Amino acid sequence: MNMPAKNAVAIRHLVKKFGNVTAVDDVSLSVAEGEFLTFLGSSGSGKTTTLFIVAGFEDPSAGTVEIDGRSVLSVPPNERNIGMVFQRYTLFPHMSVRDNVGFPLSVRGRPRPEIDKAVADMLDLVHLGAYAGRRPSELSGGQQQRVALARALVYRPRLLLMDEPLSALDKRLREDIQQEIRRIHRELGVTILYVTHDQEEALRLSDRIAVFSQGRIAQIGTGADLYERPANAFVAGFVGNSNLLRGEVVDVTGGVATVRLADGSVIRGMSAAGIAQGCAAEIMVRPERLLPPGAEDGGPTADQAIKGIIIDQSYLGEVLQYEIRTAWQQNLLIRDSRRMSPNLIGSEACFSFRHQDALVFPA
Repeated sequence: MNMPAKNAVAIRHLVKKFGNVTAVDDVSLSVAEGEFLTFLGSSGSGKTTTLFIVAGFEDPSAGTVEIDGRSVLSVPPNERNIGMVFQRYTLFPHMSVRDNVGFPLSVRGRPRPEIDKAVADMLDLVHLGAYAGRRPSELSGGQQQRVALARALVYRPRLLLMDEPLSALDKRLREDIQQEIRRIHRELGVTILYVTHDQEEALRLSDRIAVFSQGRIAQIGTGADLYERPANAFVAGFVGNSNLLRGEVVDVTGGVATVRLADGSVIRGMSAAGIAQGCAAEIMVRPERLLPPGAEDGGPTADQAIKGIIIDQSYLGEVLQYEIRTAWQQNLLIRDSRRMSPNLIGSEACFSFRHQDALVFPA
């Protein structure tokens, strides 16, 4: 019999106010031991403030934070057994890589042989053993961030908090370090709370993702949950690319909503909670679920379509992206990985999809 995972962190009804502004508004969640949980949201959504309360850098206005079942609100940050990695590497420029990584152990009064071994092990883990004698100024941005990661992990913290640690790096280097973080997480099994505004980064790294909006959690779940089964139109639009079409619900039967669009045509989609006949709605269809003419290739049969004029066409390597303008002057994106097509800009086309691939939310 599988035992339920032990919670490393529990956040209960957390509130943080700055004057009249509520930055965190009744946030509750649990993080399992060894889990990689990401706070995803735009600037001002409350994700970093929540992380800082867990770290002890901010005091909540209400609510509790528990680590291993014990409230830590009265525990100073340096006694919470938490590692922290920021966007700025905060390395000591006058110290070698070896001394930077060993600093947390030195201030804890650990014996030199223990420090030397722990530092060597950690530098090997982040593939920087050959750079131990260098200064931070002699390293690339990616190498400096790996030193910061090694320093945060060298004393084996119970919890690792990471606040936008890769946002200063270019795309290719960011992806390389993401792979390193995934590998280190697998090898060490440390519990990680990670903050980012980058949805692709969140999807690549996380076991689960908490989507923040206006101080609240709009939805929490796996990347597949958020992408395939968004709880509302906000999550649908924030996680991944989405086409959101407005219309009026004319029928709801068996979990399928029929919606009349602005030009009078009707389409169907799977109804979300709160959908009823007569209500205004938004229909979400992912760009890759809209199929250009002749692209079904024996796959699931489409049962409805949207017509439009192709106003743009881009080759993106693994996909061909179309932009079409509908009769009601809305632009939609379509991504086709099935075949290459000649330049179709200016031509009329009919893009089909299955009603099971559309979700209908209250507007």
